[in-house]
Amino acid sequence: MTDYKKVILIPKSTIIEALQVIDKGAIQIALVIDENEKLLGTLTDGDIRRGLLNDLSLSDSIESIIFKNPTVCNIADTKEKILEIAVSKKIYQIPVVDNDGKLVGIEEVDELLRQKSKSNKVVLMVGGLGTRLRPLTDHTPKPMLKVGNKPILETIIQNFKKYGFTNIILCVSYKSEIIEEYFKDGSEFGVNIEYIHENKRMGTAGALSLIRDKLHESFFVMNGDLLTNINFDRMMEYHISNVSVATMGVREYDFQVPYGVVNVHDKDILSIEEKPLHKFFVSGGVYVLNEKVLDYIPDDEFYDMPTLFEKVIQEKLKSISFPIREYWLDIGRMEEYEKANNEYHEIF
Repeated sequence: MTDYKKVILIPKSTIIEALQVIDKGAIQIALVIDENEKLLGTLTDGDIRRGLLNDLSLSDSIESIIFKNPTVCNIADTKEKILEIAVSKKIYQIPVVDNDGKLVGIEEVDELLRQKSKSNKVVLMVGGLGTRLRPLTDHTPKPMLKVGNKPILETIIQNFKKYGFTNIILCVSYKSEIIEEYFKDGSEFGVNIEYIHENKRMGTAGALSLIRDKLHESFFVMNGDLLTNINFDRMMEYHISNVSVATMGVREYDFQVPYGVVNVHDKDILSIEEKPLHKFFVSGGVYVLNEKVLDYIPDDEFYDMPTLFEKVIQEKLKSISFPIREYWLDIGRMEEYEKANNEYHEIF
């Protein structure tokens, strides 16, 4: 996303200040926020011209000419959805807000259409045995099971490629020759693929100790059995702009107790809640990590991602969550595999 901080104004900004910001920003628009960084509206050359024609002076504030109902997109919106909004509204820049209306960026349609190759690595964990999907995985590694007439792993790689992330590292183990024979060096799929062989179970973070020398900037780690249309570019930008050391994609998970819950103190009944709904955030199996975290991963040991995040928190390093609101499915059991095949063509 464009560096939106260059085009920010507040309601008390003057018209001459707005003209300077729009000119320096070079995207023909300014964004107006309040003291809590919530988006109040936008301002363009056209808004300013109309104000001047209505007898405002360059020293007057912009408060009366702010366009207060701009089209926006959410931080979780996919590239396709943003482009769809832009086409339908015939606009070229779209402010990006979080779920509280706080401004977090601005997307430019030209940039979205101009695919840029990014140097950040993508580490995919594809060495699991897939025991819960037997007999399908007796002769095929789980990431190579077909969903929508192509391997799960191919869809994952294509989705990263769509956002310009083409440097892929596959951490392989079980029946790795099937994966390597299919993808080779990745050139047929428009990406660069390297393979790291795990000779024993090392966990979602432990395998990173094998590739320290390949990770010199923020990188993705993702499980190889996930189907999601998450905006990977947005997640990386979110991680970097928040100066995060470890960012975890999280999903909201709801659980309803099927009974009336009785709250008791000693013998006394304090209250009764009928089938209460509890909400939690759970890990979505997608992470962006700064290379600094590699210092906390032991060599040649099993080490999982929750343990790494606990270590980051213990060391008082910044770790944040990134809400996954797009399609997301963890294909771990037969019913999820069948669900993925039923939904694939509609979603992807």
